[in-house]
Amino acid sequence: MISCQIRFPVAVFVSILIPALCSRAADTASPVGLWKNEDATFEIFEDQGKLSGKIITLREPRTPEGKEKTDIHNPDPSKRERSIIGLVFMSGFTRKSDTRWENGTVYDPKSGNTYSSYLELDGPEKIKCRGFIGISLIGRSDVWTRTQ
Repeated sequence: MISCQIRFPVAVFVSILIPALCSRAADTASPVGLWKNEDATFEIFEDQGKLSGKIITLREPRTPEGKEKTDIHNPDPSKRERSIIGLVFMSGFTRKSDTRWENGTVYDPKSGNTYSSYLELDGPEKIKCRGFIGISLIGRSDVWTRTQ
């Protein structure tokens, strides 16, 4: 009987502690790692205390003519022959809180435009990227999913 009385409080304690620890781990999840959206898989990494990201794979890596996709819309003509794969398309994000990074920029190789941006984690598996010109109310958001 004594061992049953001891096991019950331990089981209750563990059943309360484990979810609390998991919840805290989600609160401090890192955006560093591999992510994907409908067009690409990319890696977010830390560089000199700021977050950056580069394209790892494209859903469609070749043009209809079979050529590797390059940065043809870049406003700098000298960069138009560089490959989209390997392109560092986001940089400069600084930590604002455990779930938010601000003051970054995102380059869109489809248009050649660069946008001010912030990132916001929505749990450990999703991140919202908001790109905008001027104020964040005028812009567009994209939700990325973590990939293994």
